[in-house]
Order: sequence, then C-alpha cells, then structure tokens
Amino acid sequence: MTDYSKFNANWNYPTTIRFGVGRLNELADACQQLSISKPLLVTDPGIAGLPMVKTALDQNSAKGLPTGLFSNIKPNPTGQNIDDGLAVYREGGYDGVIAFGGGSALDAARAIALMAGQKLPLWTFEDVGDNWTKVDPEGVAPIVAVPTTSGTGSEVGRASVIVQEETHSKKIIFHPRMLPAIVIADPETTVGLPAGLTAATGMDALSHCLEPYSAGGFHPMAAGIAVEGIRLIHRWLPIAVKDGTNLDARANMLAAAGMGATAFQKGLGAMHSLAHPLGAIYDAHHGMLNAVLMPYVLEFNRPVIEERMARLAAWIGLPNPSFSAVMDWVLEIRAEFKIPETLAGLGVDDSRVDEIAQMAADDPSTPTNAIKAGAPEMKEIFLKALNGR
Repeated sequence: MTDYSKFNANWNYPTTIRFGVGRLNELADACQQLSISKPLLVTDPGIAGLPMVKTALDQNSAKGLPTGLFSNIKPNPTGQNIDDGLAVYREGGYDGVIAFGGGSALDAARAIALMAGQKLPLWTFEDVGDNWTKVDPEGVAPIVAVPTTSGTGSEVGRASVIVQEETHSKKIIFHPRMLPAIVIADPETTVGLPAGLTAATGMDALSHCLEPYSAGGFHPMAAGIAVEGIRLIHRWLPIAVKDGTNLDARANMLAAAGMGATAFQKGLGAMHSLAHPLGAIYDAHHGMLNAVLMPYVLEFNRPVIEERMARLAAWIGLPNPSFSAVMDWVLEIRAEFKIPETLAGLGVDDSRVDEIAQMAADDPSTPTNAIKAGAPEMKEIFLKALNGR
C-alpha cells in the first residue's frame, strides 16, 4: 500500500494551506478556527450532488456546524449568480463561506464572501485603479477554500472573474481579503475529474505559470515559482490525464495549480486578455481557450522571451533547450490531449473580431504582456489563432 503521508504539509504562503491526502476531514476544524459557526458551502451544479459534498455537509453538521448549500453557478459565473448567492447568504444568516470546487465555483464563492457586508454594487470593485479601496474590509466574510480541480489556482487568488451580462464582458473583481484564510488542498478531491477536464484545467495551470514567467517587470520570487510549476506540470500532467487515480500526479498538479495562481502576481498577458472576452461572449471553457491561444501568444512574444524560454527548456529537461523546444512541447501535449488547434474548433468565429480585439486590449492582463499590445496586435493574434496561421 502506497504511503501518501509524504504529501501532508502545512504551508503559510501565500495563505494557510493544509495540504495532503484525506485532509478534507479537517473542514469543520478549519471553519471553527475562523470562528465560522454557520457556513454556506458554494459550489457548482456538477459537484453539488457528489458524495464528497454530502460527506462534508454531514461531517460539519455532526460537529455542530449547520452548513447551507448554494450551487446555482454557470461555468463562467455571472453577476446574477453572485446576486443569487448573496441573497441566500444573507437570508440564511450565514457567517462564512466554504468555496468548494473548480475555478468557477471558487470565483463565485469568493465574490459572494466579498459582497456579504457591502453596500456598494459588485462592479464598483472592478480591478481598475484603486477601486479595491472602496470595499469595506469588515464586510468581507471569512473563506475556507477546497479546490477540486488543478487549474485556476483560485484557492490562493485575491480576485474573481465575473461576467457582466449587460456588456457581455468579464470583469476582474479584486480585494486582498478575497484570499481564503484557510485552504484545504486534498488531492483525493480531484480524483473524479474526467480526463478531458483534467487536461483543460492542467493547461490552464500551465498558462498561469507561462504567462508570469514571460511577463515584463521584476518579480524573481514569482518567476521562480512559475518555473518550478511548469516543471511539475511537464512531469505530472500527462500521467494525471492518463490515470486519474494516480494520487502522486494529482498531488503534484494540485500544488502546481496553486503555484501558477501565486506566480501571476507578476502579471499575465495576451492569453488571458483574449480568453476573458472570448469566454464571456462564447461561454467557452477558460482553460481550453488558454490552451488554444498559448502557442500563438508565445510566437507573438518570441522576440523578447526567446532567451528565457531556452532557460526554461533546460530546467524542465527538454532536449536542445530553446524557444523552439518549449513550443514543440506545448504543441505536442495539446495534440496528445486532443485540444483543438484553432479557436474555430471551440465554436469561435470572426463576427465580432474588432470588438474582441478592443476588449482584449482593455483587459487588465494586457499591460504586463511581454510585448506591448493594443487592439491591432490583439486582432492579429486572434485571427491567427482562429485560422491556424
């Protein structure tokens, strides 16, 4: 019998993380540590009915923590989803949030927690300028996060991406207190993820490491975390996709996802700049969009990232370390995971190309792209990714 105790660890960066197999059993204790007496568990409809959610609810109840459930969340969560969850939170008299699930559920849960005691509308807190200072910090509910995918790393995030239905655009809502106070990272919660979603979320984690590593600016700590995250993904993602029950692979991918979300304090870039409006307009999976866009953005940024990609290739053990080696690896795993080569393969068309290009140029991820990119450059990348040129 394999001994998985090697993965058990307590980390305090970037927040308190209880990492290890079987640690979901500590959920009630984590809530009590934060003085939560009546939590609302927020998840998505696909996870709400799973045995692990029922077990969590039952265990909390047995320990004197009556726990509510809210799961009316779209794959790309909307402002209406947040309003609905907030109404449940307030009407139920809850005093904390359990963010349970993948990126969508975690983003929605953290936004609900942010809004728990606010008087201003959600969109007031869009990550523009110093909008975050308008938040009443005492009105943010305490959060315990339980990730069930290894992709977004939202469990260690300080922002949520929410669709504003009126404008069909994704808005980034930010506040430091949106960072969960405690994360329970149990690899067993990710075992049931199908191969296709394991691949898509894993590629999302890769984008969260690759873009900060490529981004401009000076942040050696974030760059170092990103590089090691990429090494773990290179080593373990193919195994996790082929054998979802492999807890070594699941544990390492869960760690890598959190590393990616920690690394993007350094910044993101055009992958996310384009993925945000495309996800809002076409309701496509964020990780899949990043996976399709990845080689096209790498090629666009090549003039300034070529040297650092060669260093990356050497670190993760690619033959003939170079930019081309990294590109070949990205294309190889995309093909292995049966990810479309073009945006057209995800149902995207060119009917709104200029609008998408402008939205991408205005996205908060754009200023840290490795090469300065405005609407014309975003349009160029988009059309190449759409047509496979």
